Amino acid sequence: CSRWEEEKKGDGVKWVQLEHRGPYFVPLYEPLPEDVQFYYDGKPFKLSLATEEIATFYAKMLDHEYTTKEVFQNNFFHDWRKEMTSEEQEIIKDLDKCDFREIHKYFVDKNEARKALPKEEKQKLKEEADKIQEEYGYCILDGHREKIGNFKTEPPGLFRGRGEHPKMGMLKKRIMPEDVIINCSRDSKIPEPPEGHRWKEVRFDNTVTWLASWTENIQNTLKYIMLNPSSKLKGEKDWQKYEVARRLKDVVHTIRAQYRRDWKSKEIKKRQRAVALYFIDKLALRAGNEKEEGETADTVGCCSLRVEHIQLHPQLDGQEHVVEFDFLGKDSIRYYNKVSVEKQVFKNLQLFMKNKDPSNDLFDQLSTNFLNKHLQHLMDGLTAKVFRTYNASITLQEQLKALTNPEDNVAGKLLSYNRANRAVAILCNHQRSVPKTFARSMQVLQEKIDAKKKQVEEAQEELKKAEDECKDKKDAKAEDNVEKKKKLLKRLEEQLAKLNIQATDKEENKQIALGTSKLNYLDPRISVAWCKKFGIPIEKIYNKTQREKFAWAIDMAGEDFEF
Repeated sequence: CSRWEEEKKGDGVKWVQLEHRGPYFVPLYEPLPEDVQFYYDGKPFKLSLATEEIATFYAKMLDHEYTTKEVFQNNFFHDWRKEMTSEEQEIIKDLDKCDFREIHKYFVDKNEARKALPKEEKQKLKEEADKIQEEYGYCILDGHREKIGNFKTEPPGLFRGRGEHPKMGMLKKRIMPEDVIINCSRDSKIPEPPEGHRWKEVRFDNTVTWLASWTENIQNTLKYIMLNPSSKLKGEKDWQKYEVARRLKDVVHTIRAQYRRDWKSKEIKKRQRAVALYFIDKLALRAGNEKEEGETADTVGCCSLRVEHIQLHPQLDGQEHVVEFDFLGKDSIRYYNKVSVEKQVFKNLQLFMKNKDPSNDLFDQLSTNFLNKHLQHLMDGLTAKVFRTYNASITLQEQLKALTNPEDNVAGKLLSYNRANRAVAILCNHQRSVPKTFARSMQVLQEKIDAKKKQVEEAQEELKKAEDECKDKKDAKAEDNVEKKKKLLKRLEEQLAKLNIQATDKEENKQIALGTSKLNYLDPRISVAWCKKFGIPIEKIYNKTQREKFAWAIDMAGEDFEF
């Protein structure tokens, strides 16, 4: 039996034995050298140590887009002033008069120097990092030595957040042992806190899988140290997630028939639930949980949509019953989409929006809780998220079937794979901003293509010459020469085709993030089976870390696996 299929434990128990070293705390602040100065209003100004450390966080980010944003600047300055001494507060009252350029340069130079270190020095640094990884990066779980995911605490710095997060620029404080709760087994060697410190608490809770936790100060959320995705525990959980999604496949037709009936229900609450479920199923929207007021960014999911987030068009671009969505979803990523929906859905939306203000809830009688209870009733373990996993995986499988041409070479097949993955990323709205380096790397690729075209043209001329010579001479040597030139031309044409495919792939991919769906929403067995079926090396699809995470799937799936 493989390690994925060892004996199961009883109710809610995740482990019997858990032993580890606790988190690795990032090194303390090293003061700036005397000759690196901060200037206020054009004059050098010596900052106290705590104030200087926070100044370095901002200085390091000077060349980043964040520091040009007003929200970021205001949040930073507000939090920085709170940490200043009263003398500093008296003087430093205007961010525009602060000059961090010398500090910024110091860190840029330091970085360059590190990159330029001789090989032996780099090797020494790597060995030191490996030593820390060996000591802190593993735990013993039920007799297995398992890798820990993130064993270091996050360093202090300025909060960035994703999208246009309202808290960007706020001060992320240093995590101290006094903030940390340790979780391990009672009989294990309990981790020692760093000298002169103590843990907030030590727990022996075998119903959870985290090793340590603390509350971060910006969003007041809990952070955990967890096992690495490649560990048996995480692998099992991952596998179960996709098995639940596969079970949905058998009942999804019944569920769809039911919510269609509910569009005409006498109860408005049921109608709202049915329309929301249609969106979650058809558009892979997130459910959207209730949130504390003013706690976080104003982001919504399906159940928390407001009237202002949708517009109804009886006719638009040659389609009927079009709903235009425009809202900020998870991580403040904008969701914008125009979708033709069924007539009954359209009529219901008109009804839900009647006599409401733009800021009113669209589904005012619906809570995520009510929706998930209903889903649980339809199928054991079913939540809104399972629809996202199911629709993503089924889309990948169908697209791979439709797009893969068995006659294509490896590069052609990989383009088809990435196109199938892109269809999923678009469904799940996984966007990214165009990478900063995009234009430059596209230019480099274009230069390679132009050079290769030239080589192909030269090879064509060479071949023509060789064929003409062969006609004149008609000897074996001349014929060999023609064959040689033909082979060369064929090889160059293949290389050119490959480069052209790369350029197409790159262009189509510039605003789409493939990684999120690949890691979280797509059953890896679909990709493993596809690789095995078409003789594609698995490392062309998954990098080393991903292959470790999906070891269970690589183990299990044959080429005829069907999701």
